[in-house]
Amino acid sequence: MKLKFEKALSLVAVGVIGALQTAYAAPVYEIQNIEDYDLNGTIEATRNGYGMFVNQDEKMVGISKGKKKLEVNDEDGGVIDIEDGIPPEELVSYSINKPILANNFTFIADGNGADGSWLPTFESVFGTTPPKDTDEDVPETINSINAYYYGINNGGNKVGAYTAPEQKTEFTGERNSTNQDQEYWYYREFEERGFIKTAAGAELPLVPPYTVYTKDDTNVTVGGVSVAAAINDNNLVTGYATTDIASSSASRIDSCITATTYPLDVCVQIDQYPDTNGYKRILYQTRAFLWQFDGTDVTPTELPLGLTSTSDTVFTAQGLGLNSQGTVAGRSHVYRNNDKDKLAFDAAYWTKADDGSYQYNWVKMSNDQLSSIAYDINDNGILVGSYRQYLEGYPRDKFFYLDTNAENPEYVTPNDFYETISDLGSRPRDINNKNQVVGYIETTHEKEKPRVKSGFLFDKTTDEFNDLNDLLVCESKGYEQDSSGNWMRHRVKVTDGTGEELTYSSEIRIVEANSINEEGTIVGTAFIRKPSYQFDTDGKLIIGENGLPLFELNANGEPVTSYIPRMVVLKPSTSGAACTVKDDDNSGNEDYVRKGAASFAWLFALPLIWFRRRFSR
Repeated sequence: MKLKFEKALSLVAVGVIGALQTAYAAPVYEIQNIEDYDLNGTIEATRNGYGMFVNQDEKMVGISKGKKKLEVNDEDGGVIDIEDGIPPEELVSYSINKPILANNFTFIADGNGADGSWLPTFESVFGTTPPKDTDEDVPETINSINAYYYGINNGGNKVGAYTAPEQKTEFTGERNSTNQDQEYWYYREFEERGFIKTAAGAELPLVPPYTVYTKDDTNVTVGGVSVAAAINDNNLVTGYATTDIASSSASRIDSCITATTYPLDVCVQIDQYPDTNGYKRILYQTRAFLWQFDGTDVTPTELPLGLTSTSDTVFTAQGLGLNSQGTVAGRSHVYRNNDKDKLAFDAAYWTKADDGSYQYNWVKMSNDQLSSIAYDINDNGILVGSYRQYLEGYPRDKFFYLDTNAENPEYVTPNDFYETISDLGSRPRDINNKNQVVGYIETTHEKEKPRVKSGFLFDKTTDEFNDLNDLLVCESKGYEQDSSGNWMRHRVKVTDGTGEELTYSSEIRIVEANSINEEGTIVGTAFIRKPSYQFDTDGKLIIGENGLPLFELNANGEPVTSYIPRMVVLKPSTSGAACTVKDDDNSGNEDYVRKGAASFAWLFALPLIWFRRRFSR
């Protein structure tokens, strides 16, 4: 049963009339990138991995985040690369006084790869270097470019975004106790720029319309912002780009032009970086864009904003997904129902008219919805997105779909695990042409603390909504059969710095599904349990006599474990059955939710003070 959203029932009512839906008609899934109960889900020398998009040829793109901090053994100078547990992550700070260290890396994986199925393989973008090859004594190996892949089409062309490489200029500031040895100030030309990388390896930056600020006779490179979010088989790319600078930001740059404390580029860089609260001081007018790639160059098209304005107010629109007809899904500022007292940032789609121009279409929301966003649209015209609304007294995101071909399109909020709409937050990420939707959903009802999340699969045709973890075979969840045929969690063996062999229970949980192709292959993010190491008061690993680090132990003498995110690939099983073993938290060590689970934060983060923080078949 599916309902247009009117009112969420209380949890008491949900508990009385709503039983969890069964998954009898849903496919059973197996994790493909699993080996010895471990996920091969990030590139070497990185901590976290995220699966972003998969095409019809079983080729996918992903992002690795968090370069591992290698520890040096003081006794022999040897480098310790941590593999068995959760490694420390190199801390990245935004400062003009320190070299720029990148911490996000692009990778690809192929279901039919010559070196192995679904093996995460680093792929350089604009000169990025593999994290495993970084040597502090060899400057050219140190990577200063953050790079992100967001999509790949069936021709193998990829899209994403990257940051400019580090530049430096001589330090001429006043000396104090903290900068006695400082030689340079550090800056970069731009903070984020979309790109296309062809299957043959050619790279094309998507330069935004606005990159240079001019004051009288002075030109200042501010870089602007652009992001390529999705690409279809016609090599049409959608995303967003900056078209002008905010007046408040212009005033800041004017101050840099006349100031003498820093060189001009360095002064501007200070405002480009986020402050301790995450705010950026250089703000732009941002618009949804299309770029038609002809194999060599691109033809850009700016998509209309959802409102008309002659003021200096900063407004934003973003393209985030598109289908083969070139219809774009995204979001834009809009005055709801043309009421200038009701400015909102709402889901939208842009359709191509007979004359080649694009028309803006608002996804109509009520005053109950605080905001909304559309992530994707398939070739059937089914758009998927989410809106934000107070449910049971708390703001939650709620998944919706909308048939753009209907005479009067209205969004529909599917029931999730109950017979009516619940207060569980949910967001879709992708829809294929079989009207199968993937995303994530909360699965617990706590009010005052973060909720457990799971990847979901929704079939619009049958109106079935399933937790992907309920569709997995037992082996894909970390279970193995004992001699009596009973399913038990696999015990992982590790050796710590005392030389003692320790064990802990394996556990894998799908927390986010980001892409699904026509054959049902899904890529996303899974949490896998890993043991935690011991650190001293200075934050350094405690190393045992055998040269291995010590694990943190619980009262039972077992390693304390935590979740760590890794890329995951799921395919429908041809012979397995869905696991019926009841899941539980086998460690009792910590709350479920940890930082680093969300893979789309970079795509939606805008350089706007009040907004902090695909490919078509």
